[in-house]
Amino acid sequence: MTTLLRSPALTRTEWTALADAHAERADALTAAHRARASRAEKHPVEDFLFTYYSYKPAILRRWHPGPDIVLDDADERAGWRWYRPEGAGVRVDAERFRDERGSLYRGVVNLLRATADRPAQFGCFGLHEWAMAYRADDVRHAVPLRLGRDGTDAVVDAHDLKCTHFDAFRFFTPDAVPRNRTPLSRDDQVEREQPGCLHAGMDVYKWAVKLGPLVPGPLLLDAFELARDIRTLDMEASPYDLSGWGYPAVAIETTEGKAEYVTRQRTMSERGQVLRRAVIAAVTSGDDTPGRADFLRSRTVL
Repeated sequence: MTTLLRSPALTRTEWTALADAHAERADALTAAHRARASRAEKHPVEDFLFTYYSYKPAILRRWHPGPDIVLDDADERAGWRWYRPEGAGVRVDAERFRDERGSLYRGVVNLLRATADRPAQFGCFGLHEWAMAYRADDVRHAVPLRLGRDGTDAVVDAHDLKCTHFDAFRFFTPDAVPRNRTPLSRDDQVEREQPGCLHAGMDVYKWAVKLGPLVPGPLLLDAFELARDIRTLDMEASPYDLSGWGYPAVAIETTEGKAEYVTRQRTMSERGQVLRRAVIAAVTSGDDTPGRADFLRSRTVL
């Protein structure tokens, strides 16, 4: 006789408390941005998380339990996309999400796994931002260059560019592109991505959003917090003078600055690896489709 095991369930009191706490935490994380947006004010560091990734604060407020959890007495969620009835409640329909978003799901999980399994590299010193300003008439941010135009170019000239992240590399100036140790393309992103890269760590947030209801709420907000902290280091180590915004420079053109950058980079990388593996575990829970290991070798990245 086969015994059917019921998925773990949360009572309405339990899950609404979790959802409310999640929304409060999300609101606290986005409060400053929302206040500035209401005044049409720009921020050279923090706006990146809402412009480059283009996810509105409301995305962060929506709590999901992740796969395998039944929400009892949750009629209001019965009509939500990728939810399905189960017993007296509803649960995330992970199987349907994987079927309908198969290419996305395969590509993201494949990239996360490949990155998590690769050794971290810590020799780039954040020079991607410098390469984006190298010999350029216009720079990406409306703040002054800390070392001026000639000083910025001199730093790039004195270093070996070792960027491994295509979505940073694609913004290099034409003169900086051939200086990178390895040419990068979208097609080889899965083979090049590595966990020491700050932008790969920030992208854990992007992938968590794209995987939608498969990602439990706490993981989504943890990934956002990591992206925020990485963005701070990214810009403190950049060629821009952000002292007027309260950001001290990490002077990567000096020995001391390089040491500080790598120390903080290692911390970010460790946090990113914990979250990367947690996202993989959450979204693949119950995914025992025959041949899954084979098609997860797909190189598709969206």
